[in-house]
Amino acid sequence: MALALFGCFSLFGFVASYARMAWKVANYNALRREADQLRTRYQNLQKVVSQTNEQLASLEIFANEVQVAYGIKQKLEGPSDISSEGKLAPTFAESVADYNYLRTANNLGLGMRAYRHFQPENSQPSIWPVDGRLMGAFGQRTDPFSGEGAFHAGVDISAPTGTPVRATADGIVVFAQMENGYGRLVKVNHGSGVQTCYAHLSRFYVQEGQDVRRGEVIGAVGTSGRVTAPHLHYEVRLGGAPVNPYRYLAKATIFQQPVARTDFPF
Repeated sequence: MALALFGCFSLFGFVASYARMAWKVANYNALRREADQLRTRYQNLQKVVSQTNEQLASLEIFANEVQVAYGIKQKLEGPSDISSEGKLAPTFAESVADYNYLRTANNLGLGMRAYRHFQPENSQPSIWPVDGRLMGAFGQRTDPFSGEGAFHAGVDISAPTGTPVRATADGIVVFAQMENGYGRLVKVNHGSGVQTCYAHLSRFYVQEGQDVRRGEVIGAVGTSGRVTAPHLHYEVRLGGAPVNPYRYLAKATIFQQPVARTDFPF
């Protein structure tokens, strides 16, 4: 009887242990499935946000074109009724607002000199920013540091440290400083909502407010910021939203003219 009782208790213990283990495994599998579903939903939301940003940028560009066209029509035809133009003299507050806007535009180098010096055909990115090999695509990818899914707002072009980086279109430098993650970063405003960004530089050859022409050297390839190897991170933004630079690079060429710059070695 003692052996029978001992066997019953042992069997009961084994069954209870197996049941607890099966319950934990089931809970673990359920949590994994839930995590996978949440990760998939997050990636889908990122895709929707990216598509929405591109649509907003396209709408903003279209609105700017409509506004410019409407302004040209008004100048050609003139107002139909001068009374419909409202008050002839601006208020004090409007004058102060206009002054502040013009002062800000002048500080950023976005004044009339941009329209005098730059040709419209050169204001669109049309060359490769650096002579290198495309290694990082635009869009969703696995972050090389965290291993998680992340949105890549530009493309990566591999090149040795010190390789000249060139402006892909005429514009004005609106940013040339260190930026978290980007390292040494240069942003060039080309007008009409178009902006290009050049990151992970080893040095600057331009300053904020400086006019640059297409093909002009603005920096050098480096490893500043969050990188694993020397390369250039290149972005094209429309209305502040990143778009795929590949559609510009696909029809662009490498700038062949040798330009050696040693001034402004910031």
